[in-house]
Amino acid sequence: MEPGDRAARCARRGGRRRARGCVVSAVVRPYGDTTGDGMVQVSFTLPLAADKRGEGAALQLAGKMGIDPAMVVHTRAIGERHTFFVVYGRVNHLVEPGKVVVAERDYPLLSAKEVNAAIRAKLRRKLVVVGACIGTDAHTVGIDAILNVKGIAGEKGLEYYRECRVVNLGAQVAVAALVEHARVEKADAVLVSQVVTQRDAHLHNTREMSAAFREAFPAARRPLLVVGGPRFDELQTEELGVDRIFGRGTTPREVASYLVHAVGAR
Repeated sequence: MEPGDRAARCARRGGRRRARGCVVSAVVRPYGDTTGDGMVQVSFTLPLAADKRGEGAALQLAGKMGIDPAMVVHTRAIGERHTFFVVYGRVNHLVEPGKVVVAERDYPLLSAKEVNAAIRAKLRRKLVVVGACIGTDAHTVGIDAILNVKGIAGEKGLEYYRECRVVNLGAQVAVAALVEHARVEKADAVLVSQVVTQRDAHLHNTREMSAAFREAFPAARRPLLVVGGPRFDELQTEELGVDRIFGRGTTPREVASYLVHAVGAR
């Protein structure tokens, strides 16, 4: 049994127990200067001047957040009436790792060779992927990292996969245009990147997109809807009406492996 497996088994048992040389605690505390001291650092902006009254307001907010004692360790004026603060202090809150819920990867992580072989075996044609940034989002770094051959983090994008045909529509694509391109290209999957998150724009855009696809396609013919971005909650697939959500740090290999798994399941 690997050390990681042993620790996971201990964690599942709960409590603070010793099992084959490992000790796992049911609760953990934030770590600052020493283990379990509860020290945290938070940052925020207040619409106040960078003076003593502003610092006092920052400490008041920190206290209401449960940080006690708290120290303002950094301030920076943003214009005349706004100030950025960094506050450092102790919290008494505990974290229960056993109650943490995350979206686990439920498919195997494949190599490029395995992805290509699986597509040939399951589809007997190329897998068609249409990608875009929708709405007013002009940040194509994320979608390009997944789709373009240059890829990211040492992994090549989906254009590198011989059995994939990639159509990258770029930025600020209207939802109606995305639906039409998916129809014309006979897309198996639609990948949408959303980086702009002010006023929850990424959530509004995703809901609009998923509703448009469900209206335009019969359920059996609708392409897979996959969205990604740094501010998405990967557990919101049902709420947003999509098939999969990828968060920050996602690599092309993960996306390709998921597409093979999901298209094969269909």
